[in-house]
Amino acid sequence: MNKTELIAKVAEVSGLTKKDSELALNTTLDAIKDSLVAGEKVVLTGFGTFQKRDRKGRVGRNPRTGEEIKIPPSSVPAFSAGKQFKDTVKGKK
Repeated sequence: MNKTELIAKVAEVSGLTKKDSELALNTTLDAIKDSLVAGEKVVLTGFGTFQKRDRKGRVGRNPRTGEEIKIPPSSVPAFSAGKQFKDTVKGKK
């Protein structure tokens, strides 16, 4: 399922127009991104948790030349599925 299909599904289930559903989805995703940028966790009970994780800098190797390269520290988004979500996917409702 891609974003357009998700918007269509939200519109179908909620009775909203596709335009309103797209606005709701985009607003939700923007709020999650803004919270992560601010260093906050987003917890959706029963679904999962979005958070920012910091990666340490490290030394890697260029696979083509074998030369060592320095990989700088970075922050990456992470998602941990909640128990209820995992159970639903496994088929345990």
